[in-house]
Amino acid sequence: MTPEHTAPYPSRVAPWLRLGTALIPVLLCGCSVLAAPCRISAAVVKTVPVVGKAVAVPLDACADIID
Repeated sequence: MTPEHTAPYPSRVAPWLRLGTALIPVLLCGCSVLAAPCRISAAVVKTVPVVGKAVAVPLDACADIID
């Protein structure tokens, strides 16, 4: 058996999987899905006493720009 026959899937499929995975954010660009990491980070940072709200302002601005 040659190494290419032992692969779990043909090697030519892998680039299509990578391309499909890379295109998901592009297809969802109008959604809030892309802004979710900024929003989640801001929500977590806001729980820090004293400086949390000040640090979360740029993260909220980032999410607003993405939206």
